[in-house]
Amino acid sequence: MKYLRGLQDSVRQIEQMFSDYEDMQLLIEMSEEEPDEETITEIQEELDRFSKEFEDLRIQTLLTGEYDRCNAIVTVHAGAGGTESCDWANMLYRMYTRWAEKRGFSVEVLDYLEGDVAGIKGVTFEVQGENAYGYLRSEKGVHRLVRISPFNAAGKRQTSFASCDVIPDIEDEIEIEINDDDLRIDTYRSSGAGGQHINKTSSAVRITHLPTGIVVQCQNERSQHMNKDKAMQMLKAKLYLMKQQEQADKVSGIRGEIKEIGFGSQIRSYVMQPYTLVKDHRTNMEISNVNGVMDGNLDPFINAYLSIK
Repeated sequence: MKYLRGLQDSVRQIEQMFSDYEDMQLLIEMSEEEPDEETITEIQEELDRFSKEFEDLRIQTLLTGEYDRCNAIVTVHAGAGGTESCDWANMLYRMYTRWAEKRGFSVEVLDYLEGDVAGIKGVTFEVQGENAYGYLRSEKGVHRLVRISPFNAAGKRQTSFASCDVIPDIEDEIEIEINDDDLRIDTYRSSGAGGQHINKTSSAVRITHLPTGIVVQCQNERSQHMNKDKAMQMLKAKLYLMKQQEQADKVSGIRGEIKEIGFGSQIRSYVMQPYTLVKDHRTNMEISNVNGVMDGNLDPFINAYLSIK
């Protein structure tokens, strides 16, 4: 049903674009008969909007991966650098939630660990919406920030790193054999909002898969059992993608190459001083409006990434 609704939405979008195209043609004919500055301005605005919608629709046709239509589970971790990196991780989290809001997607926090002074050490959240994983898989990697640190009394420029991992929320049961002896399951008290019960009991669950070192956490649900089920679902998804990568024998397959969160490994740089520029090192896409990007204007980077894949 979800797939059917997606197809129906695409058909409606295409039909609307045909209608908009005819309206623009009519406006052009009117302006040719009676040239009018106001009409010309209206045509330009309509053309800009139409061009953007057409590009969005074109990108949607590129989302043909097996899990592109799934919801996305995103994990952001602060790199080395203490408070500065924790603040940067929080900025990235805000950027992704703003992007999701603009697309009409919903965001549900699954795990949240605050920084010692400011920001966050790590956060895992689920972005729910059509093609969420297809779009956000472009964000997987290390993100680098260059700015004058608000936490540095000397006002020196500082570089910070944070990593972003993205997996699809595979709703179907995944056939992955996991040996219980390969798992270490820890429980702890939830740190986020959720009421009296959630904060007074050890309902949060952390699962470590010892052979691979993969760690998944969930504290959003109200019971330890529900948190464990969600964490196991995330672990199976990660192991399944890793298995696919190995079978395809690709270094940068679905899960992507695992890199150290530091210099030389970033996929994108965000420079706030001495100049403003966001550059994606995989596609060479550049945007000088850093504030706009941090407010969720990620589509140019996502579109450029999908276009080369």
